[in-house]
Amino acid sequence: MKSTERLMQVILSPIFTEKASFISEKKGQVTFRVMQNATKPEIKAAIQLLFKVDVDSVQSLKSKGKIKRFGRFIGRRRNEKKVYVSLKDGQKIDFSEGV
Repeated sequence: MKSTERLMQVILSPIFTEKASFISEKKGQVTFRVMQNATKPEIKAAIQLLFKVDVDSVQSLKSKGKIKRFGRFIGRRRNEKKVYVSLKDGQKIDFSEGV
């Protein structure tokens, strides 16, 4: 089993976008931003630890940060790794519980 400290650091934030909410409604998947070097088994264990749900599968993708201009300065957005997590039937993660 992976160390609990490592698992607590793997998940950086949930993603709340139109695409993420569409995928959540259509396919029942939840979207997260995770560490660049996180593996699928680590992500699965971290979500099961943090949210107390059963994970069915994890799909991951890496996106390169775009180069952007800010006036006369050239900058770069960060590289990020996103995961789409499918939960088993009857499971769900509700982010509005703490409000």
